[in-house]
Amino acid sequence: MNTLVLGLIIFLGIHVLPMFTLARKRLIGLLGSALYRVAFSLISAIGLYFIVVGYGEARLEDLPVLYDPPEWTRHVVMLFMIPVFILLIAAYIQGRIKRTFRHPMLVAVKLWAFSHLLVRGDLASVVLFGSFLAWAVIDRISLKRRPAESGAVAMHLDESRPYLEVLVILAGLVLYGLFVWKGHELVIGYPLT
Repeated sequence: MNTLVLGLIIFLGIHVLPMFTLARKRLIGLLGSALYRVAFSLISAIGLYFIVVGYGEARLEDLPVLYDPPEWTRHVVMLFMIPVFILLIAAYIQGRIKRTFRHPMLVAVKLWAFSHLLVRGDLASVVLFGSFLAWAVIDRISLKRRPAESGAVAMHLDESRPYLEVLVILAGLVLYGLFVWKGHELVIGYPLT
C-alpha cells in the first residue's frame, strides 16, 4: 500500500501544480517551457508507474474491505466506461465534444474513478479511485478560477465536418472494445471477459 500512496503523491502532486499558477509560471521561467513539459511528463510517468505497481501489490495484501458492492454494479461500470474512452480522445481534438464538455479529460477521470468506486470496496481501491475523483473535482473547480491558458496542446480540425466527431466516437468505441477484450488484463492484471 505504501508504493500506491507514494505513486499517488507523485502523480497527483505534479498534477496539482497547475492549480498554483504563480508557482507554475516561476517554474516555467526557471526551466523553460520545453524542459518544464519534459519534467512534468517524466514525473507523471514515474508516479503512474508506482501507482500501477503499488495497486498490484496492495491487491495482494490483506487490506480491509470497506464495503461490498452488489454484483449488478459491474454492468453500470461497463456502461460508464464507454464515454470515458470517447472523452479521452475528444480531449485532444478541437470539436463539438470538447466544446460541450469543456474539459473532457477531467470528465473522463471523474467517470472512471466514480464507476470503479461502485465495484471496488477494498481499501486500496477506495484510496486509488477516491484520490483521482477528489483531484478531478478539485481541478475542475480550480479551472473555473484560473485564467485561460494559451497554447494548449490539441489537434485542430475543421469543425464544419461532422464526420470528425463520428470518428472520435468510433475511435473511443474501438479503444473501449480493445480495453475490455485484453487491455484491462494487460495493464491491471484483471480480465474483464
